[in-house]
Amino acid sequence: MAKIVVFVDGFKLYHAIAVNPTYHRYKWLNLKKFASLYVHGRDTLEGVLYFTTLATWDMAKTSRHKLYIRAFENEGISIVYGEFKRKQKHCRLCHKDFWSFEEKQTDVNIALSLFQLAVADRYDKAVIISGDTDLLPAVKAVRSTFPAKQIGVVIPIGRASEDFKKQADFHYKMREQHLASCRFDDVLVLKDKSTIACPATWK
Repeated sequence: MAKIVVFVDGFKLYHAIAVNPTYHRYKWLNLKKFASLYVHGRDTLEGVLYFTTLATWDMAKTSRHKLYIRAFENEGISIVYGEFKRKQKHCRLCHKDFWSFEEKQTDVNIALSLFQLAVADRYDKAVIISGDTDLLPAVKAVRSTFPAKQIGVVIPIGRASEDFKKQADFHYKMREQHLASCRFDDVLVLKDKSTIACPATWK
C-alpha cells in the first residue's frame, strides 16, 4: 500500500485544455476526482497540490480563477501560488518592444514541494501533472536521495514530453474520457451549503 501525492502544474494543464475549443468544458475539472484516477489497488491519495498564479491585471479571468479555487479548497486541495512578472519583449514582425506578463515560480514551487514532502515522508509515489522538463533536476534529486520513492508523470492532453517520460518511474496518458468523467457539476454545493456555478464560458 503506497501513499500518493499529486502535483498539478495548473497553467500547463489549463493551456492544454484551452487550446482546443472542444475541451473548454473541462476547464471546470474536479482535480481531486481526476487525481484519484491515478490511484490504484490499496494505494491512498494523501494530497493534491495545485500550483497556479492569478492574472491580476484581468479582473474577469481572476474572478473565474478565484471561483475555481474555491471549488478546489472545498475538496481539500492545497493551493500554492506563484506570480506574474512584467517583461519587455520584442516583436520580430513589427520590430517594436512591448510589455507582457510571464509566469514565474511555478516550477520552483513544484520542485521545492516535491522535495519537502519527500523529506517529510508524505508520499511513496508522486504523480506530477505537467510536461515541464525544468522539473527534471528536482525529480532526479528526490530519486537519488530517496531511492525507494517513485515519481510518475501525466502529460497534459495533446502535449508531449518524451524526455520527462523517460526520466519518470511510470507515466499515464491523459485522455478526453478521463477529463469528461471528472468534471464538476455546473452548480456545485459547497460544504458550507453555499453554491457556486461554472462560469458561462466554461460550459
